[in-house]
Amino acid sequence: MISVICPIYNESAYIKKLLDFYIDALPAEKELLLVDGNSKDDTCTIIKQYMAQHAGIYLLNNPQRIVPYALNKAIEAAKGDIIIRLDAHTDYSTDYFEKVLEVFKNTDADIVGGPMRIAKGNTVQNAIGYATCTTFGIGNSSFHFEDYEGYTDSVYLGAWKKSIFKTTGLFDVAFKRNQDDEFHYRAKSLGFKIYQHPDIKLYYHPRKTFNLLFKQYYQYGLYKPLVLHKIKSAVSIRHLIPAMFVVYLLTTPVYFIIPFYFGLIPLFIYLLGDLFFTFRSKKSFKEMLAIMVIYPTLHLSYGIGFIGGVFKVKTTNK
Repeated sequence: MISVICPIYNESAYIKKLLDFYIDALPAEKELLLVDGNSKDDTCTIIKQYMAQHAGIYLLNNPQRIVPYALNKAIEAAKGDIIIRLDAHTDYSTDYFEKVLEVFKNTDADIVGGPMRIAKGNTVQNAIGYATCTTFGIGNSSFHFEDYEGYTDSVYLGAWKKSIFKTTGLFDVAFKRNQDDEFHYRAKSLGFKIYQHPDIKLYYHPRKTFNLLFKQYYQYGLYKPLVLHKIKSAVSIRHLIPAMFVVYLLTTPVYFIIPFYFGLIPLFIYLLGDLFFTFRSKKSFKEMLAIMVIYPTLHLSYGIGFIGGVFKVKTTNK
């Protein structure tokens, strides 16, 4: 038996698609635990309609509204040996659960998942999809690469053997963002194995505007130092580069005053990289313009957030 868990909040536009997918997907022996953070729309009404017609669907309440609280409630209530996390803003292949179970069977992994494929959307969403799947956009984070198969540090959403929580503990509720990274890094540091397989197919819907993208990656950056402070073995140079780039940009006016124009070389290299990966995409003109803006949006928002997170760590540990 598998337990499928999903934190939700105001998901009336997406919840029917998720419920229909769950009902139609194999295996038949499964349960769905939806954890609602006090939705203000008719999300819960829709769920209750499905619950009246289908056994094995449960609705839990999460008054704290933050994702790690929802995950912990669902994990504690889950009856299955395998726990699979879903997200309402993601689409799944019809064999998603079957492929998850297949990878567990064929590997010695304790946690498995698939790469974050990007669902088609508006111009900005399509551009985000391209930019976040390039090394210039996000470094060497494997879950953004569709063809990668093998052991890794973290996976998008993920599926877990329930038994590992006896050793790892549950999700850390201090993390409003990056709680999955923190948990997966923690699990790996304790000797558990994480495996990514391209046959596990899911399609994420990115943010629809530049402003929402900036806020999202600012939050990712803000909570990353807390993760790295707690799990020091997870520290990687790619986590630090955006913050270093922000600090460098703050110093660039000095190179004009001195003048020391050689100090602007890194900026020109960055701009060339932006142009190279933008034109390499061979997308429509509109999407290439969006991609050109998305790269600095990703890097600056994450870098600014990371710097804020460093101060947050220092304040917390005083």
